Amino acid sequence: MEKIPILRMGDFLLVTIQVDMHDRLAMALQDDLTQKISETSARGVLIDISSLEIVDSFIGRMLGNIAAMSRVLDAQTVVVGMRPAVAITLVELGMSLPGVRTALNVDAGMELLRESLNGHEGIRHGSNF
Repeated sequence: MEKIPILRMGDFLLVTIQVDMHDRLAMALQDDLTQKISETSARGVLIDISSLEIVDSFIGRMLGNIAAMSRVLDAQTVVVGMRPAVAITLVELGMSLPGVRTALNVDAGMELLRESLNGHEGIRHGSNF
């Protein structure tokens, strides 16, 4: 089965989704990511979804679950690169994704994670979706 790579960058984990997500792959990512957070004591997770053209309700829930599990493991989650069509779809589906912070790109997402690590919950670069 294919896996989505999880890269460690200091105190953070970077996940760049480059393939179409299907349910089994999303579940595997959730399991792999929580395991990696636990192993590395990562303080933040940045998930780049800029390659995803479609996010259905299941994938949206998985993103929310990943954020919730990360919080329990003392890590913040930021999702970056959301396409406008994906954002519109999530809103139309009524998905609020509590706990998922967003930023426009990887640089802004990393800055948001750094700010939260330093105790400064910056609203300037991102928001809770």
